[in-house]
Amino acid sequence: MRPRNAAEFIGQSHLLGPGKPLSRALESGHLHSMIFWGPPGTGKTTLARMLADSCRADFIALSAVMAGVKDVRAAVEQAHARRSQAGVGTVLFLDEVHRFNKSQQDAFLPFVEDGTLTFIGATTENPSFELNNALLSRARTYILKPLEAAEIRRIIDAAVMDDKRGLGARPIGLAEALRDELAVAADGDARRALNFLEIAADLAEPVAGREVIGEATVHEVISGGLRRFDKHGELFYDQISALHKAVRGSSPDGALYWLARMLDGGCDPLYIARRVVRMASEDIGNADPRALALTLNAWDVQERLGSPEGELAIAQALVYLACAPKSNAVYTAFGEATADAQQSGTLEVPLHLRNAPTQLMKGLGYGRDYRYAHDEADAYAAGENYFPEAMPQKTYYHPVPRGLEIKIAEKLAELRSADQAARNKTTKPK
Repeated sequence: MRPRNAAEFIGQSHLLGPGKPLSRALESGHLHSMIFWGPPGTGKTTLARMLADSCRADFIALSAVMAGVKDVRAAVEQAHARRSQAGVGTVLFLDEVHRFNKSQQDAFLPFVEDGTLTFIGATTENPSFELNNALLSRARTYILKPLEAAEIRRIIDAAVMDDKRGLGARPIGLAEALRDELAVAADGDARRALNFLEIAADLAEPVAGREVIGEATVHEVISGGLRRFDKHGELFYDQISALHKAVRGSSPDGALYWLARMLDGGCDPLYIARRVVRMASEDIGNADPRALALTLNAWDVQERLGSPEGELAIAQALVYLACAPKSNAVYTAFGEATADAQQSGTLEVPLHLRNAPTQLMKGLGYGRDYRYAHDEADAYAAGENYFPEAMPQKTYYHPVPRGLEIKIAEKLAELRSADQAARNKTTKPK
């Protein structure tokens, strides 16, 4: 059922609609090197074939899973021969191009540059991360989107009715509602939808002299199908980002939805548990210190009990984080302190802050004039300096006016006022 021309192609209207980039390329027959980035079953290979046909070019298809530099060189030789003998161009289509390493990707760049072949790559991974800059600079990237359920439904209808390439010659009965179920279960993947349909057709039963795909058969075929979730791929990081932002944005419902999506897609709950601990420190911090303890407890429950009890504990922690007062004050303060530590070099520890476990070190002044806070009023050494002498004192931590940090801010204000009073006293002229 692969589309043979643009009229049969369903989906990707942002690329193939009137006046859109690929529709213009199909109409003109003038190609440029390109990369198709999108999930499985969205038409990447089909588009490449259609483009090659539009300019009457030879089409050489390779898969980076199986091919290597030797295969690329053979394709280049074939392209050279066709170009010199018949004046025919060549389109080299490389599926799963992200599986080629840098040197393999570099192997065909000179031949793309000199026009020996037009390169079309297909990938399910973010090209920014998986393809080298030299290749990206020579090819335009087009993003293919998952198909809508209505588009998948049109593909299913076409396959049911087609009497040459589909099921039309049998014919097979399939209720409208069941076609809709297949379309939704395909989750944006046309190939998956056609596979579902093919398996269901093999299991069709005779009813009143006609083959019929029943409700039980459809449910059996689509049961156990996981949603699109490529572990450690683009979609993986998109979803964990959405989960984190829902928590930060105080949306418990959004957080629960993305948690369910990730678990439904097969994500390891322990990975989510670790990320939830990070959220507690990064986005709640001292506005509610209980958040960190709760997330650690949820992680522990997941490790001890597994699913589904552990997943419920993670959900509980996420809802708490989403509803808790937010503060990134510690996160920001730690980042600023880290930057200063990296930029200021190896500044010496002031003598009064050094430990003096030996007589020699005491004789060198280690620990001299150190003010033991517990011996001071309110257990605070007002005016003391805890930074290197060559570095100005900094204020990194700025509590936010939310949650417990309201009280922390009040306490710090008192201490800083005491510091200022102590400094004024020491600098006051006699």
